[in-house]
Amino acid sequence: MPHTETPGTEAAPHPRLRWWTELPLIVLVYACYSAGRLLVRGNVSDAVDHGLAILDIEKALHLNAEHPLNRLFTREPWIGVPADFWYASLHYVVTPAILIWLFRSRAVRYRAARTWLMTSTFIGLIGFTLLPTCPPRLLDAGHGFVDTMAQYSSYGWWGGEASAPRGLGGMTNQYAAMPSLHVGWALWCGVMLWRHGGTRTAKAAGVVYPLVTTIVVMGTANHYFLDAVAGAVVMGAGLLLTPYVLRTAERVRTRVTARFAPAAAGSASASAPAPDSARDGAGSAIVSGGCQTSAGERFPRQREQRFGPDPAPSDAGDETPAPAR
Repeated sequence: MPHTETPGTEAAPHPRLRWWTELPLIVLVYACYSAGRLLVRGNVSDAVDHGLAILDIEKALHLNAEHPLNRLFTREPWIGVPADFWYASLHYVVTPAILIWLFRSRAVRYRAARTWLMTSTFIGLIGFTLLPTCPPRLLDAGHGFVDTMAQYSSYGWWGGEASAPRGLGGMTNQYAAMPSLHVGWALWCGVMLWRHGGTRTAKAAGVVYPLVTTIVVMGTANHYFLDAVAGAVVMGAGLLLTPYVLRTAERVRTRVTARFAPAAAGSASASAPAPDSARDGAGSAIVSGGCQTSAGERFPRQREQRFGPDPAPSDAGDETPAPAR
């Protein structure tokens, strides 16, 4: 038995995604994120107090893994230098690469994945605003942390004052440590690779990448362990909010389309030629001024076909033989 859909219950198809609309959207979100980090600097003393409070909580819970990792990265350049490159570079490369991969080969999943990433990023920006936090590398040297980015700055493209391009350290908010979106974005990448990678290598990379990123952000003294936990929590909150954000965006798109569609239809109908019935002056689309033909009725010419062949047309030429009488 063929399946029939009730009119009005069909799922409205999403408009096809285009790279020239997606790219400006992603650039806009990242620009808002960067500008928010830059503008919301917070009070330095408050940021230091928040950092020390986090460190005290971790010590009380025996979660203080930053010190041993930081000592290892500082003592062993063959670990510290790659870790600095990992921290300063990969989130600029891996995250966009996975977005492009999803857009090209997993378009059905791309919309939700992109919305999840953007929603979580904005939540993280709220965290930077409400809780400016001094990272371990900016605490007083008496707390035992070494800024590996500064120690190994001669090896990389970043400067000694921040994990930013050399000379641009003053143009970033160095107190945006809570939550760690390095860990949050790495977790998003890991989930995408695990769910959609399709190979064991991709799934293994989906596990390794966020785990190594978590170790790197602590070993380079850029984040506390609880910053990494907060980054994961932010991604979880973004995942829960994604369906609501998608539905809201769809309602907005439908309203905008409905608002501008009648105007476009009206202009199109105004430029189109009038139908024959309107030109006849009757103003009705029904032929013969409203007189309709019943289902069994035939026109006179059709009735003659039931009893014999059609008579010769009156406008036939002289060479056409006349019908027999």
